[in-house]
Amino acid sequence: MADLFLGSPFRRFLWGPTALREWQGSSAGALDWIETPSSHVLKFSVPGYGKDQIKVQLEEDNVLSIRGEGFGGKEEQLPKDSVWHVSERGKGEFARQIVLPESVRADQIKAQVENGVLTIVLPKEPAPAKPKTRAIPVSSKL
Repeated sequence: MADLFLGSPFRRFLWGPTALREWQGSSAGALDWIETPSSHVLKFSVPGYGKDQIKVQLEEDNVLSIRGEGFGGKEEQLPKDSVWHVSERGKGEFARQIVLPESVRADQIKAQVENGVLTIVLPKEPAPAKPKTRAIPVSSKL
């Protein structure tokens, strides 16, 4: 049972560096992390950001870095005598880092942004074949 828990991607929450480093400076960033038999799929909310405003890169120690630059929406033209009372939509920049599982194929990572959702597909290495059970003959001489 311990292998099931300790072998999961969540083991890094307990024994490794922080797996998910928080968004900075924006209200964007809700994350869904789905694992399929062949890949991990990350989905981020990035409303208003286009592909030219988002940078995804793999850094040292298998850390995936996601950054957005430029205002997420179109800044409104307000009269000069306007007064801001609340500003919760962010300042146009965000950053997040995720420590990836070791089984990810770094050379095959793909990212796509569509309708305010950034989808990153992280293909996994195929699981090693389990050895078949076989009988080993026992002899009296080696």
